[in-house]
Amino acid sequence: MIQFFKNLLGIAPSVDYKALLSNGAQIIDVRTKGEFQSGHIKGSLNIPLQDLNSNLAKLKKDKPVITCCASGMRSASAKNILKAKGFSDVHNGGGWSSLQSKIK
Repeated sequence: MIQFFKNLLGIAPSVDYKALLSNGAQIIDVRTKGEFQSGHIKGSLNIPLQDLNSNLAKLKKDKPVITCCASGMRSASAKNILKAKGFSDVHNGGGWSSLQSKIK
């Protein structure tokens, strides 16, 4: 059942986030500014989900993108938005703290 929800949210357990980062991946944290200020992954870019469409120019389409948020719901939405806007290599990293433990 858990895997069903992970698949639904686009969280793939086989993603090597460290390898993506070594290939220049961009981590986009789609939480609010206040949430981001309370803790985030070093080097991540904070673009709240509601502001994503108007900030696409800040992202490089030729580099992998890893989205994250608090739990994985907003980052799943962000992944879908980016895919619809022509970003081809997009991964839902889920919750930022969980993602942080995977890239250390």
